[in-house]
Amino acid sequence: MSLTDENPTPQQPAPEPIQEPIQLPPLRRRRRRYLIAPGEDERAVMLENLARRAFPSLEFFIFSLLCGAVLGAGYILGAQSILLLGALISPLMTPWVGLTLASITGSGRFYLQTLGGLIIGSAMVFTGGLLAGLASRIWLPLPLEQAHINSHFWWPNLVVLMLGAVLLVISFVRSEEKPILPSVMLSYALFLPLSAAAFGLGCGLPDVWPSGLLVFLTHLALATFLGILTLTFLHFHPASSTGYALAILTLLLTIIVSLGLSGIGKYIPAIPRKAPLPSPPPTFTPTVAFTITPVPQRTATSIKTINTITPSPTQPTLTPTLRIPPSVTPTRTITPQPTPVYARIFSVEGGGANVRSQPGPEGVVLKSLMNDYLVEVLPEVQTYNGVVWVHIRTSDGTVGWVMQMVLVFATPIPNWQPTATP
Repeated sequence: MSLTDENPTPQQPAPEPIQEPIQLPPLRRRRRRYLIAPGEDERAVMLENLARRAFPSLEFFIFSLLCGAVLGAGYILGAQSILLLGALISPLMTPWVGLTLASITGSGRFYLQTLGGLIIGSAMVFTGGLLAGLASRIWLPLPLEQAHINSHFWWPNLVVLMLGAVLLVISFVRSEEKPILPSVMLSYALFLPLSAAAFGLGCGLPDVWPSGLLVFLTHLALATFLGILTLTFLHFHPASSTGYALAILTLLLTIIVSLGLSGIGKYIPAIPRKAPLPSPPPTFTPTVAFTITPVPQRTATSIKTINTITPSPTQPTLTPTLRIPPSVTPTRTITPQPTPVYARIFSVEGGGANVRSQPGPEGVVLKSLMNDYLVEVLPEVQTYNGVVWVHIRTSDGTVGWVMQMVLVFATPIPNWQPTATP
């Protein structure tokens, strides 16, 4: 046996090849950037995870478009059930949570990204309602009471909004599951008035679209304010002075918008001001006017008219006289006014009536009145295709025409016909 066989040397493991660092594509490198706060600590990792879950996705925009279409169809048909279906298929409101999260952490870039996504999704819902309003002009008159209802403030909707905002923030932070129910509550309070405003703009209802837009902005400001407060109670605090400034600025803006648009600010008492001293009344100095009458005097050569106050032997002495114009006694003339006739709107089928600029379906819809609305009946009456149209005036001054069959009078008279003589 050789020496080599008695003491075998152990074989050395082959050195592993040195791997070069993998260079990611530019798109993936941009995706790996931190959205809120870079770092390896637990707080930074949690914030980064929440930011990625709240970032607007393609799914958010697709469901926003579907939600706007369904809500528009609900307003055309006047069906509350279809409006609820539109709220159920609304997108998950995670970009709104990201907006509140960016406000409390002070991330300007993430704030603009979530705000832009929320604006685009709201614009899609608005577009669906606008197209539905334009299409509804073909089938007028339609029951439009749902558009009127959802374009005004209601306390039950405010309660749903506040509960949805608080529960959505808590569920999103505490759990990895999708908070569907709080998101539906928030979407119901935000997207229904927004779609009602768009529908009113497309349908030509001047008292619906501005009111619905104000309700949407007020609800959004109030929800953002409650979301920031909820994150504060959950121990989310800004990490820098910039974050504090952004959070305080957002809170102030939401408070100002909520008070200003909702009309609550008018109940705040104003600072009393010192009234200016009244100015003394003007004084009038009476003046006396003397009238001198010219006296004709004949001479041998000619006849002249001389203005003189010298007494003559044949004429009496002229004395100044004070002429006071006679006082005018005012007289009151009483003009009899016709007694106005009032009626209430009552439609069995549509739940209301449309006020048009002229009799017939060709007239432009000036206003939509719900049942039990009190109007003043004017003397003018016209017949169009066998249907009697009555000239009316609403409480806000709108003057137009409605069908006689939708009017109910306080003292019904058989075979009533309005006449020009009151």
